[in-house]
Amino acid sequence: MDSEKLQQLLRIAILAAEAASLEILKVYNSADFEVDSKSDNSPLTLADKNSHDTIEKLLKETDLPILSEEGKIISYETRKDWEYFWLIDPLDGTKEFIKRNGEFTVNIALVHKQTPILGVVAVPVTADVYYSSRGAGAYRKYPDVESPIPKRTPADLSKTGLRIVGSRSHMNDETEAFIQKFDSPELISAGSSLKFMLLASGAADVYPRFAPTMEWDTAAPHAILNEVGLKVFRQNSDQELQYNKPDLLNPHFICY
Repeated sequence: MDSEKLQQLLRIAILAAEAASLEILKVYNSADFEVDSKSDNSPLTLADKNSHDTIEKLLKETDLPILSEEGKIISYETRKDWEYFWLIDPLDGTKEFIKRNGEFTVNIALVHKQTPILGVVAVPVTADVYYSSRGAGAYRKYPDVESPIPKRTPADLSKTGLRIVGSRSHMNDETEAFIQKFDSPELISAGSSLKFMLLASGAADVYPRFAPTMEWDTAAPHAILNEVGLKVFRQNSDQELQYNKPDLLNPHFICY
């Protein structure tokens, strides 16, 4: 896919994320949460559904397959032949949404085979939009001003006061043990894919994730991190996360 086509798809993805953000805010700013229950008992809100429908409607114009957390289950037998596809989390951070702390996002990624090559992370409450496409760098848009996100220098893991990102809702013993390996670390908590954006923007140095995530949780921010020179490594490996696996569950990972 040439760069012109990729930029065209990026513009559509940004529009879809912004439109979905508006739909989420309609619910967020009302009392109508309509919390249902998914098969894994995690909360599902009206906002999830409306965001998914809005994104799907706009992305269908691209004639590329769509895999969404809130969409229908698509078998690996079908997915394995996809060269390019959209990978979406219409509302990442549902627990944060229900807590009304503002730390939730809309994630849209374009995946080429097993690698995310385009990413959009929109923050409905603040109207920030982070985005990237392969080879064209990463940007932050707020509200209509677009600013490049500078390349990051990988963190020196031996330094004192390393800024380590932890999940607002998923801290566990393994993560705490990892944090304590460092000299006087500073823990920074955040919800959803905002944790990745703290690294991208230079507000944090390392993000360990030793708890379950799905491919749609990480693909969009992963694409953005790659464009600023950072990696999302599988735990105890020099290999980055891969996508469109038979099992969409991610292994544990570390970003730096």
